[in-house]
Amino acid sequence: MSERVDLALRVGIFIAVFVPLLAAERRWPLRIAPAARCKRMRDNLGLFFSGVACVRLLPLSGVGFAFLAQQQSLGLFNHLHLRLSIAFIATLALLDAAVYFQHRLMHRWPALWRLHRVHHSDRFLDASSALRFHPAEIVLSALYKGALIVLLGAPPVAVLCFEALLNASAMFNHSNLALAPRVDRMLRAVLVTPAMHWIHHSIRPHESRRNFGFCLSWWDRLFGSYQEAPQDGYDAMHVGVEHLEEDAPGVLSLLAQPTRDVPAPEAGSYVPGGTA
Repeated sequence: MSERVDLALRVGIFIAVFVPLLAAERRWPLRIAPAARCKRMRDNLGLFFSGVACVRLLPLSGVGFAFLAQQQSLGLFNHLHLRLSIAFIATLALLDAAVYFQHRLMHRWPALWRLHRVHHSDRFLDASSALRFHPAEIVLSALYKGALIVLLGAPPVAVLCFEALLNASAMFNHSNLALAPRVDRMLRAVLVTPAMHWIHHSIRPHESRRNFGFCLSWWDRLFGSYQEAPQDGYDAMHVGVEHLEEDAPGVLSLLAQPTRDVPAPEAGSYVPGGTA
């Protein structure tokens, strides 16, 4: 398996997940979508492709890091000579946990929050919101995951599956897709659902510090960051960041947004009706 195959598979999986989700959102919406949906999607896609270009130009492919570890016999799994099946499962679980803790740090450290704030500044959620990350955050995330992949000696096939699963999960749980309550409860036992992750994007600061998981719901439950439902209910819940009132302002403005001085959210500071 080469990095070219990795790219082709990831593009194929992206299209196979993204397009059906867009159709499903229209058929079974969690919330009524705003009129500016196409403009938001264009900006989110533009930001995404600028980040992908940075990762590919540097290059910072997770599969590339895995091949490096394999060729140089680097990392824990290569020294333990684990069976592929065990290393595969361990890679999926450990990398997903690592992404959970990375996400918590993005909210805790001011410099990282400036970058991650771009993602949270979306005033509505749909599948394209999963693509709305500042290129600098994407590069830092790629370096972080790359270092872990080398330290673990993660198998390339496991890294490929993890990246595909992470991307598909992010598009799913950011989507504007309403699931039947029974289905949502069943899925939440293992996976992060849209109704669960939407709470994390609440404009209420104490809610935006909950439900950090992207794929597995276990980490939020284990580490005390799980919230079952939004305080105001889904219909009344506001999404976004306090003091950032623009909606889909354009790719160039989003790229420059981390340079803006915006007060950090304080627990309990949100006043219903103050921003929407």
